[in-house]
Amino acid sequence: MPQSRTNLNAEPKGSLPYLIGVLLRYSTFAAAAFLFLAGLLLTNWWLIIIGGLLVALGIYDIMQSKHAILTNYPVAGHVRYVLEDFRPEIRQYLLENDKEQVPFSRQQRALVYQRAKNVSDTNAFGTLDNLYTQGKEWFLQSAVSQPLENKDFRIIVGGERCQQPHDMSVFNISAMSFGSLSANATMALNQGAKMGGFTHDTGEGAISPYHRKFGGDLIWEIGTGYFGCRDDHGNFDPQSFAEKAVDPQVKMIEIKLSQGAKPGKGGVLPSEKITAEIAQTRQVPMGQDCVSPSSHSAFSTPRELVAFWQQLRELSGGKPVGFKLCVGQPWQFMAIVKAMIETDNYPDFIVIDGAEGGTGAAPVEFMDNVGMPMVEGFLLVHNTLVGAGIRDKIKLGVSGKIVSGFDIARMIALGADWCNSARGFMFAVGCIQSRSCHTNTCPVGVATQDPYRQKALDVPSKAERVASFHKNTLKSLASIVGAVGLQHPSQLQPYHIARRLDDGQIKLLSKFFYFADQGALLEQNARADVFNQMWVMANPDSFLANNDALIAYNKDSRDKGKETNAPTEKTTAIVEDIIDGGMLIGNVNNTFRDLPPDHD
Repeated sequence: MPQSRTNLNAEPKGSLPYLIGVLLRYSTFAAAAFLFLAGLLLTNWWLIIIGGLLVALGIYDIMQSKHAILTNYPVAGHVRYVLEDFRPEIRQYLLENDKEQVPFSRQQRALVYQRAKNVSDTNAFGTLDNLYTQGKEWFLQSAVSQPLENKDFRIIVGGERCQQPHDMSVFNISAMSFGSLSANATMALNQGAKMGGFTHDTGEGAISPYHRKFGGDLIWEIGTGYFGCRDDHGNFDPQSFAEKAVDPQVKMIEIKLSQGAKPGKGGVLPSEKITAEIAQTRQVPMGQDCVSPSSHSAFSTPRELVAFWQQLRELSGGKPVGFKLCVGQPWQFMAIVKAMIETDNYPDFIVIDGAEGGTGAAPVEFMDNVGMPMVEGFLLVHNTLVGAGIRDKIKLGVSGKIVSGFDIARMIALGADWCNSARGFMFAVGCIQSRSCHTNTCPVGVATQDPYRQKALDVPSKAERVASFHKNTLKSLASIVGAVGLQHPSQLQPYHIARRLDDGQIKLLSKFFYFADQGALLEQNARADVFNQMWVMANPDSFLANNDALIAYNKDSRDKGKETNAPTEKTTAIVEDIIDGGMLIGNVNNTFRDLPPDHD
């Protein structure tokens, strides 16, 4: 091994290389001193001022001990920090390719901008995608494809106990709080929702005056902090909730169990972003961070959660009530499902938030390593409801990096009823993906409470863009639905999409993903035995796993050789034969969704 790697007290072999290194390190500082001296000799005030400031900066760098790079490279070391500050912009505008998603690609952002501005979103000279790469997916178009006249696809949300069902679009604004977003951004989003006839989720930051100004339909999200409906101790206040929930503008109530950006962790709005308006809206004090607890105080068991959503349903006058979650431990969601069945009380909807994250700031470990991605989380929820025989009682929404017609069509084909988008609509109001949402320095006024920064966001013109983005995205969705030969997105099925595997094979999504058989969990004969195991672990009276039941189930399964009466893949393949019109019989994802009523 070279001596330079083993000698901990190595000395330079000669003085010349060392002197050259010193000269290079201090060359910028020396140039600043030379500039200052030249200014004195030439009596040039500009040189004196500039040189003097640089010399003072160099002396400070040498004297300070916090940053080693500044001590070793006075003046010049600051270049590193400047480049680091502007790295996202340099990468985004100069280095990033059109398809690189960090987290949204240039092509994705351009698509939103074009549709929001009502300019052409077509491209020439072929796709930029590698169509033969692993994971590539595509819809299988029909020989009887046709353009659709109706492009305003809608669904009805509201179950048996709901007295005020909501007629909503299949594409809506996902949860983003006032406080996280600026007043102008909130107003632009809500006015755009009003113009386009779709729904705006408030986020957990309560209903602000800016949500109310233009009267767009609202989903009121109730988080662990109960903002807007809390008492002095931060607990849920039924009277305060009822006063706001009966407002006709509030169409649905959403209990937030967890969110994709930081599942299992409460939210934090930094004190520097809390204005008097935010404090009044959220009913929190000024001058300190606004912290959402990591869990709810209004309930602690699945059965209590059922009672809580029934309480909200009654207090709101019978409006649709549901909950949002980023899926974590599967048996906990299954415990909620068991509590639903035993009490015969079902939420009107569930929104599955993907761990892909959103506008909320979160620790890197949580963004990267905690929570289930949207597709896997949705399929677990969907398959559990199908396996429990109650999928038809509950509408499912999804949220997680959805910005295009294909994104919406794909998730509805997998079984979702509607899709939400947060960052897509942020792009529509001018977001440039600077990723500074948590710093209060958003350069375009979207995610900041700085009155001067957000003043640059013109509400009327941005509201037009929000409405246009929604309209043009649904137009794209209609084109896909028509190309497949269908009339409504709810008719899409997973066998309408093909996927290329890593070995070059092609599979329909109906074969690539697992889809449960109707009612299979009730008999514990799901084809994927892991579902049976998680189901027996679920306890409707506790979020803790019932490990004794799992041990008993595994012992019983070993004794029986894990035999089930569920159809095998070979037998279920028989029902997927092609019949007239190129349609496949059977409903692979077992949603049994009826077509919504026609809208003139």
